[in-house]
Amino acid sequence: MHFEIKAGVWTIVAAYLVIMNLIAFSAMGIDKWKAKHQKWRIPEKTLFLWVFLGGSIGGIAGMQYFRHKTKHMAFKMGFPLIFIIQVASCLWILGR
Repeated sequence: MHFEIKAGVWTIVAAYLVIMNLIAFSAMGIDKWKAKHQKWRIPEKTLFLWVFLGGSIGGIAGMQYFRHKTKHMAFKMGFPLIFIIQVASCLWILGR
């Protein structure tokens, strides 16, 4: 079954992804600042949640830009793996 996605849906999806990536990027920066100032930190599972919900590019960019969590294998491998799974899922859905 082939289905056509209307332009308005693409706008909503694009806006959602931009927002999620900004949140993930910002969360990495905020958590880095809090780590430097010994403040209450953003839980790691929350950082992963933002990435999982569509902010994978923002999470990866934030990790590199702020040099935050770059030595943690779970983040170093997890964020890119989530991105790859998201892209593969989108390609599979659109190819149906």
